[in-house]
Amino acid sequence: MKMTFRWYGEGDSISLQYIKQIPNMSGVVTAVYDTPVGGVWEESKIARLKSLCDKAGLEMEVIESVPVHEDIKLGKPFRDKLIANYAQTIRNLGKFGVKCICYNFMPVFDWFRTDLHYVQANGAECLAYKEADFRKLDKRNLRLPGWDESYTPEQLSGLLKEYEGMTHEQLFENLVYFLKGVLPACDETGINMAIHPDDPPWDIFGLPRIVGREADYDRLFAAVPNKHNGITFCTGSLGAGRFNDLPKMAAKYADRIYFAHLRQLKFVNETDFYENGHQTNCGSVDIYAIVKALVENGFDGYVRPDHGRNIWGEDGKPGYGLYDRALGAAYLNGMFEAVEKDRK
Repeated sequence: MKMTFRWYGEGDSISLQYIKQIPNMSGVVTAVYDTPVGGVWEESKIARLKSLCDKAGLEMEVIESVPVHEDIKLGKPFRDKLIANYAQTIRNLGKFGVKCICYNFMPVFDWFRTDLHYVQANGAECLAYKEADFRKLDKRNLRLPGWDESYTPEQLSGLLKEYEGMTHEQLFENLVYFLKGVLPACDETGINMAIHPDDPPWDIFGLPRIVGREADYDRLFAAVPNKHNGITFCTGSLGAGRFNDLPKMAAKYADRIYFAHLRQLKFVNETDFYENGHQTNCGSVDIYAIVKALVENGFDGYVRPDHGRNIWGEDGKPGYGLYDRALGAAYLNGMFEAVEKDRK
């Protein structure tokens, strides 16, 4: 296992120096953020990131993410050019030691919460989902937490219209088409593709979701058995689906889990939840059982503490402050050490 930390590049308020100070931190998970989706990442930009990481004594072996253009998901005629660009980006990343690419295939929204500043009883702030608030949203005039800068209302409305009539089967076929187009580049470079589960793992706003439960992974691996086709195992995303047995899935797919996002959420009723500290006793996700299942079944990938709270007065990017994620990393380090030693 290698412990990593999300870093949003030179504009991140959290410095590489601070990340390096977290015990057992091997590297950062980052990306080129100023290339338009669908374009080829320039080697010079990748080299710049790699140089900064090297100087800080941190590896840059995981990229999160190389976004998949909506035209690929929609299966438009221009997708072949976009897939070729994606494959070239993979080749360029391979030149700089990248081993794993986390990506997703969610239409339009790659995550969704109804509240980015949910205040807990102890004063900590976190991300939360409330079904009643979701139902109040007007699909014809969406104003979503965290999405104000992603699309204008007109762009969002137009994109949603393009997906009208898209079935789960069509979207899955487009995912398979994409993977078959980029996996030859993975074979050349040794890079693993690790698909992130849908967040949350159910359809929203009439958009199909196809990667959120055990049967989805079985279907994907049957359609694309190439070993470079793997998983980002996100316990927060998968855990939002109460139908998922996470320890079972961790054990079953351990050899295809190349990246693990380990985080906690706590259900307050059948549908509503908020994100909490990483420890098992802080929520509804059994982090201990998941780590144990991963270790006992040969997991040897990358881990990062995922969404943390804003605590101790920190006013960080929602879900991505320093303090709580550093605490999460310390907890996860101890958990892996204990399970690995018990196994020996």
